[in-house]
Amino acid sequence: MNLSWLDDFLALAATGNFSRAAEDRHMTQPAFGRRVRALEEWLGTELFDRSSQPVRLTATGEWFHRVAHDLLAQVARVPGEARAVAEASSNRLRFAATHALSFTFMPGWLRSLEAHTTGARIQLESDMLQRCEALIAQGKVQFVVCHVHAQAPGRLHAEAYPSVQIGSDMLIPVSAAGTNGRPLHLLESGASPVSLLTYSTESGLGRILHETRHSALEKIARQTPFTAHLASVLKTMVLDGRGIAWLPKSLIADDLAASRLVPAASDAWFVDLEIRLYRDRASMGQAAEALWQVVRQTGYSVPGEVVAKASPR
Repeated sequence: MNLSWLDDFLALAATGNFSRAAEDRHMTQPAFGRRVRALEEWLGTELFDRSSQPVRLTATGEWFHRVAHDLLAQVARVPGEARAVAEASSNRLRFAATHALSFTFMPGWLRSLEAHTTGARIQLESDMLQRCEALIAQGKVQFVVCHVHAQAPGRLHAEAYPSVQIGSDMLIPVSAAGTNGRPLHLLESGASPVSLLTYSTESGLGRILHETRHSALEKIARQTPFTAHLASVLKTMVLDGRGIAWLPKSLIADDLAASRLVPAASDAWFVDLEIRLYRDRASMGQAAEALWQVVRQTGYSVPGEVVAKASPR
């Protein structure tokens, strides 16, 4: 039996019309009719009463309607169940992290966990937040590490993925420093429009910034000459003197210490952030579950960061 015959059968059962069901299945009516007949021949009985319009399910067809739904549901579960069997004794730890955290926070945090990851194979995917969220939803990674703010809850919060706070960070509006050490651009200068270098709508940091500072920014004359997905790209533009951008402190700590970048506004404009570890809601396998328990119960942080806090989110 061809599994696609089950979808053909359900399409015809829903419409009662060969022509409409064939259109829904993107094939010609004769080809569709042959596939339905092939299923009936495989079962050895008719599933539809073709003497009326619309066609109706026979008694066997009514029974098989339930069977078809159950079979398709079982088939849909097979990949996940196969992964679960493979993961049960796996020593792989698969993370996805946003670009900024992949380059700054993750190396130190993983190093702090070395005593608990000995022998484990660690895989890290670095991408934008939306892609990281998709990877864990598809079961391709076990954990996601990202910035979080209570005013900008993301998909993982909305879908109740368990999480633990493993660090803290801060978005700081910064500018390149002039020869006198003062910012080339000031957010509250009140002169000509402020040049803001901002995040695209796909950016997780951009979403947080919009939810926390958009109302205040509406009151300031500004222009946005440059937009990018990544904080690292905006950092390059700020260092080039093109304007102001809110950048994670974790990304610009060295530049602040060397006075290459300086705050372009008072600390009232800063945005406190959590760094959270989200886990898959399904069983993740021995190594990943052990790591989760260590982080959840004990808490880990890189130097200068907060101790982990568990959350049912």
